[in-house]
Amino acid sequence: MNKRTKLVPWLFTALLVLCGGNVAIGEEVTAAAQPEAVIAAPTIAIDKNEVNNGGTIKVSGQAPAGKPVFLEVWAADHAVRANRFDSEVDKETGKRPYIFYITEEMPAYYKIFAPKELQPKIDEAKTKGKKWSYSELLKSLGADVAYTVPAKTKIERYQSTLMASVVGSRGDLLPTMDEKENKKRSMQLVKARFQSVDKVVAAAIDVKPDGSYTADIKIREGLAPGKYKVVAVVDKSLKSEVATFDNKIAFPNVYLENAGTSLNIFYPFFLSLAVAIFGVLMGAGGGFIMNPLLLALFPALPHTIVAGTVTPTVLFSQGSGIYNYSKIKFINWKLGCGIGTAMLLGGFIGPKLTEMITLDQFKFAFGWILIILAALMLWQTTPGYLAKNKKEQSILKEFKKRAEQAAKGNN
Repeated sequence: MNKRTKLVPWLFTALLVLCGGNVAIGEEVTAAAQPEAVIAAPTIAIDKNEVNNGGTIKVSGQAPAGKPVFLEVWAADHAVRANRFDSEVDKETGKRPYIFYITEEMPAYYKIFAPKELQPKIDEAKTKGKKWSYSELLKSLGADVAYTVPAKTKIERYQSTLMASVVGSRGDLLPTMDEKENKKRSMQLVKARFQSVDKVVAAAIDVKPDGSYTADIKIREGLAPGKYKVVAVVDKSLKSEVATFDNKIAFPNVYLENAGTSLNIFYPFFLSLAVAIFGVLMGAGGGFIMNPLLLALFPALPHTIVAGTVTPTVLFSQGSGIYNYSKIKFINWKLGCGIGTAMLLGGFIGPKLTEMITLDQFKFAFGWILIILAALMLWQTTPGYLAKNKKEQSILKEFKKRAEQAAKGNN
């Protein structure tokens, strides 16, 4: 056998090995090219399309098995204002930023619903009191994937100063924030607007092992009318179609646009009637009484709206009071004009300053003012004070005499 003949079996064997290797490589490439199974987006269905001044909406659907489901619910027809004045010391720089954040596009209602087994984490946030963080709560729940609507709102920010904040100035408008920073600040505005953990987060979803889920979404009374939207979310890329329902309200319930709430108009009407009678009797319009009463009885009303609304409405009681006091000649116009000039200046600063303080700061300041005024008036009625102020006694007697004469004249 020559050398060429001996090489044939070796060449044949090498060819088989080479072909076998190529086939194996081809099989691996083919297997790697196979597409992965597509995960379906969650579905959503609601049991009704309408509620009357609040109610319960039953939500159900199917999501990928083994994944948590969140529901994002918001009022689509009505937006409200939310603002926050950041004057807290920065941990990194040790300085106060004095930046004022404001948006006019916050949904009048916004809430994220989580699986029921996450309730302990919500309860933990409640134990922190007013120091709870909305961003930290969403992150601990895994619900940050469902937070989208407020993150897209347009937020303006102003660089203020200590002196500017004292006189109520917003300061200089700063450049627009990037998407990440806008989302972060929007979470702070959500907390500033809605205050309570229960108003923005709830654990209400039952998720089964096969991915099916159900939830009872409770829409409380006194919210904005119009369309509400619901979306089921598994992660940032897996969201359901939008489900919608209407919240109907009817008279005597009315919607207060800038307050973002509805209420029975008869309640503040009769409250104001009683306060006006007492307030004019005290020589005031009654605003100092109406303010704390409205905040206590109607907590859904923002303190800025209460302060702004009470101020002009006091004119009605003051107008009729001025007319009647002028008839019995109890008004000193020189003194009144002097006081009025100071009030004109205070009326310019007050509204600007109101929007820069929190509800707690507002209540604290207003409460101390009322305590001081009450103590002062109580002190002025003590026998010792009256005995040392005979002049005041004579004035009181003169007022009483004029009142009696006016009463006889009317009769």
